[in-house]
Amino acid sequence: MGTRIVKLPDVGEGVAEAEIVEWHVEVGQSVLEDQILAAVMTDKATVEIPSPVAGTVVALGGEVGSVLAVGAELVRLEVAGAGSDEVVATPKQAVAEPPRDPKKAEPAAAEKAPSPAAPPKPAVRAEAASPSLPRPAIAKPIASPAVRRRARDAGVDLRQVRGSGPAGRISHDDLDAFLRGAGGPAAGGAARVANTKVETIKMVGLRRRIAQKMAESKRRIAHFSYVEEVDVTALEELRTTLNAQERPDRPRLTLIPFLMQALVRAVVDFPEMNALYDDEAETIDRHGGVHIGIATQTNAGLLVPVVRHCEARGLWDFATEVRRLAEAARQGTATRAELSGSTITITSLGALGGIVTTPVINRPEVAIIGVNREVVRPVWLGAQFVPRTMMNLSSSFDHRVIDGYAAARFVQRIKGLLEAPATLFIEG
Repeated sequence: MGTRIVKLPDVGEGVAEAEIVEWHVEVGQSVLEDQILAAVMTDKATVEIPSPVAGTVVALGGEVGSVLAVGAELVRLEVAGAGSDEVVATPKQAVAEPPRDPKKAEPAAAEKAPSPAAPPKPAVRAEAASPSLPRPAIAKPIASPAVRRRARDAGVDLRQVRGSGPAGRISHDDLDAFLRGAGGPAAGGAARVANTKVETIKMVGLRRRIAQKMAESKRRIAHFSYVEEVDVTALEELRTTLNAQERPDRPRLTLIPFLMQALVRAVVDFPEMNALYDDEAETIDRHGGVHIGIATQTNAGLLVPVVRHCEARGLWDFATEVRRLAEAARQGTATRAELSGSTITITSLGALGGIVTTPVINRPEVAIIGVNREVVRPVWLGAQFVPRTMMNLSSSFDHRVIDGYAAARFVQRIKGLLEAPATLFIEG
């Protein structure tokens, strides 16, 4: 028998490290050639790593959440024959995509040494679940300060708890069993007991990338937000009329395609909004093409698929593309190209949009437009109150490169287009 070390392969151009997001094998398991060993995530994609040879898993290169450098040991296998020192696997195609970061990967985490799978946590001793016997009134219970503090907070007299440790020492498991009812009612005979359970969830994979990206955006961008109220009564009437046509070759229209049309018109007058800011090189790239990112909530987290060259698209094209990209993002089939390259972003919580939000800019962009919930309320129109459909636009800007006056004028331009929707379709 021999040993082979499967190293983390180069999973993409310019990628120096990857995070382990899922193990498909465990120590002691036999694997076949091309059987998936693990899934790893870079700042660009999630890929599956197959085994290049058949063998038995001897050791894993880290736990879920560990960040390994390219070329680091991923799995150690025991194989038939003499074996060899190392072998590099060939990664499979991407199975999911995180939000893009067109600049550079996050700072590398320390490479962790290989470690075998953690042994299972020992089960609570059966004695702890047995009916507790009262201690003599003069007996002082043996327990750690942490257990005593938990018991005090829960209103439990430790003299009523049976300890399973040496000399009757009371552990956290003993106290948990008592609180679950195995030891009788809590002090005072109350039917309810305190829930002291704490669940620790490790941040891994896409959720971890989103957290890093949001923290980096807030740390490096001088955010400021501007909120404007918009009367969308006429726009909703137009949208209702267009949707009533029920053409099978056209999707139903939401507010988003109209907002995208307004955004395309507005950036003609405010090109500084359709830009990317490189704060390291201190340069601003103003783009002629309008590539709008649409923030989309998925089961895996927030993704931002991109509708490219919106300046060359129409209303129905917007609706079709937004629906296609949203479905791809939620199903995990969106490609890297479809999740990168935006120059400005729209975010919306739909019916949960609230009154005001303060969206976080999708760095290195300089602006993000947020849509809030529509409400019908009385509005004073000079002589009387009339019911109008109102909505707030909550937008954030990078104050390092966008002045407040320019941001206000930009949003006012969008407001004017939405309140007079016919202007959205007037060329020139």
